[in-house]
Amino acid sequence: MLLRPRQKLFVERSVSALSQYGNTLAVAPTGAGKTIMLSAVAGRMIADPDAKACVLAHRDELTDQNRDKFRRVVPGLSTSVVDAREKSWKGQVTFAMVPTLARSGNLDGMPTLDLLVIDEAHHAAADSYRRIIDQALKSNPACGIYGVTATPNRGDKRGLRAVFSNVADQIRIGELIASGHLVPPRTFVIDVGVQEQLTKVRRTADDFDMSEVDAIMNRTPVTDAVIRQWREKAGNRQTVVFCSTVDHARNVARAFNGAGIPAGLVHGEMPDAERRSVLAAYAAGDLRVVVNVAVLTEGWDHPPTSCVVLLRPSSYKSTMIQMIGRGLRTVSLDEHPGVLKTDCIVLDFGTSTLLHGSLEQDVDLNGRESTGEAPTKDCPECGAVVPLATTECPLCGHHWERDETGEATPLGEFVMSEIDLLKRSSFRWCDLFGDDAALIASGFNAWGGVFFLNGRWYGIGGVQKQRPHLLAAGERTVCLAAADDWLNEHESDESAHKTRRWLNQPPTDKQLSFLPPEYRQDFGLTRYQASALLAFRFNRDAIRSLVFGAADAAPADLIGRAA
Repeated sequence: MLLRPRQKLFVERSVSALSQYGNTLAVAPTGAGKTIMLSAVAGRMIADPDAKACVLAHRDELTDQNRDKFRRVVPGLSTSVVDAREKSWKGQVTFAMVPTLARSGNLDGMPTLDLLVIDEAHHAAADSYRRIIDQALKSNPACGIYGVTATPNRGDKRGLRAVFSNVADQIRIGELIASGHLVPPRTFVIDVGVQEQLTKVRRTADDFDMSEVDAIMNRTPVTDAVIRQWREKAGNRQTVVFCSTVDHARNVARAFNGAGIPAGLVHGEMPDAERRSVLAAYAAGDLRVVVNVAVLTEGWDHPPTSCVVLLRPSSYKSTMIQMIGRGLRTVSLDEHPGVLKTDCIVLDFGTSTLLHGSLEQDVDLNGRESTGEAPTKDCPECGAVVPLATTECPLCGHHWERDETGEATPLGEFVMSEIDLLKRSSFRWCDLFGDDAALIASGFNAWGGVFFLNGRWYGIGGVQKQRPHLLAAGERTVCLAAADDWLNEHESDESAHKTRRWLNQPPTDKQLSFLPPEYRQDFGLTRYQASALLAFRFNRDAIRSLVFGAADAAPADLIGRAA
């Protein structure tokens, strides 16, 4: 498996900081490939066969996911698990559940570690994590402490400086949108007559007082207005809704269902089996909307989700980022056939966007979040004052296509563009026919391509002797990213031969024998271009079938930009 160039830089900076300071925190949002990068760092730091590492996570799903991806990134190292079912330290790298390992009986059995990796490291200041960290350092003061998180600033204001003295690297959400690894948000801040009341809600030690929010938002006229706005701006997108209280969420779910929109409810008081059943129905497409209370904020993803509805304010920017992040993932058409996603509609009926402005945040290891009013701008059409992150004026509908303020472009206004993706790729991309409508790159085992048809791009990946896969559809950047990631997944540094001398040599006689006669007279044709053309010719029928099939399905079945 091959890391993206930005992932390689993240790993290099992390390893360097660990070597220099003995600890470090690295920040990587949803879509950055956090698990892949922490696996690569762990593999680099425990190259000695006698070294041992432990990777911490706070949920079973994350433990299993981290172990599976580690095996793909660093296949040569043995692994084991410490959780409720199994307690083994036999592997060179052990994947441990924090609630299990933190118990004194289990912690006493932890061997001397050379590296402790903390996934979702914003939890590292919690008592259970500190017990594990302290034990690791007690056994080996030279043990490296490496944390990775998407949201470094904790809601409880407990800083992470007691664990991490420095930040190795931070990949920003805007980078991932620019590179096609996240979709851009289209933000609407909507006042249904309660915005002024919400600005007066008192703050508790943890967040806004949700009982006060409930008294304002949990009313039939407000909920009916929310559903009207959802129909108008989100169409029929799969949607996650964040509510203030269980009673509020229950009433909102009931109202969606009453309006003929299939909706499910999940909250912390539900039995686990019931919660899983609701989320499975949503993942299967049987539910259009899932309504929740502080359950789906972190660690849950269903990429086809392309609308996020905020029916509660958040006093912490990190919480707002987590909620909106549920809708920013790109969709793999190989995993979700027939689903096109080009953006995410964010409907903010609270005050979070007004308060925080954009989704980018700076890291403060002392636990402080920025204070003061979020930046605003004036709508050029109607003069309304709106948050800087707003992409469409809620009053007149003006749409900001680009930065019209002269200021640095905030996330909410981000217009996707290629940021030298083709140059940054580990593979050489060939324009097959000179019209920029079909590009292919290939390695020893796999190939990836992007193709343009009727105003839409399609990303396709193939492996030798297998039928190609439709990876993505929509924006060119997203399709390029998906195809490039396909190559990264199936190739290695040895087979990513972008700069190899033989690429520019003339085609072989065998290659020319498979190409049409006119190519035999093209004396500028290179061996690598011939390889790309052959990958297309050998898979032409399958590529056409995938592209035309997806294009035919688009009008009726695909989720995309709201009309």
